Amino acid sequence: MPESEIQITRPFGPSVAKAKMSNELVEKLNKYIDDIVANEEKSKKQDWAHRLAGHVKQEFYLENSFIEKSGFMNFLAQAVGAWILNAEKKKITKFIINESWVVRQFKNDYNPIHWHSGHVSGVGYLKVPNILGKETPDRKKIYKNGKIELVHGNKMFLQRSTFSVLPEVGSFYFFPNYMMHTVYPFSDSDEERRSVSFNARIDEKIYDAYS
Repeated sequence: MPESEIQITRPFGPSVAKAKMSNELVEKLNKYIDDIVANEEKSKKQDWAHRLAGHVKQEFYLENSFIEKSGFMNFLAQAVGAWILNAEKKKITKFIINESWVVRQFKNDYNPIHWHSGHVSGVGYLKVPNILGKETPDRKKIYKNGKIELVHGNKMFLQRSTFSVLPEVGSFYFFPNYMMHTVYPFSDSDEERRSVSFNARIDEKIYDAYS
């Protein structure tokens, strides 16, 4: 993935990267997930809720064979490589996925503030409800329904501590594993908000800022 195709945001200290999944990849991921949802035995086998923080309808892990065969692994590796090269001017030689999983979120579900393992993490969006909730007429209140919010440090002069993202199908965001984040509930819709996440390790020498 060329550096020009990765968007780097520095809302606070650590950088956050954004890339776009192809429609073909989104369709492959959704079909794979729909097949699991329709298969009760497979849904139980791949259940991942006990390992995750979310208070949501369903969470399950992606099989390594699918991650590689579908092209998802290649997309993640290329995007992370472009992000690190752009942000750190260093080329990674290692990209190992620890785990990848899907979150199926519905009305009033939420994900409390948490962080991940590994070195780098990210989340992409496969389905987004048409309506996440009615905006309040009070302009002083910030609309958060269905958004993911990244959190780092404290609010100070010229320093933001949060960065909110409204999910869009195909968008994928990358951030360091330690970055805290939360997902707000949404209302006024019975549609599914579907996301896919991962944790991965890269070169230890690049991840270790003190090496």
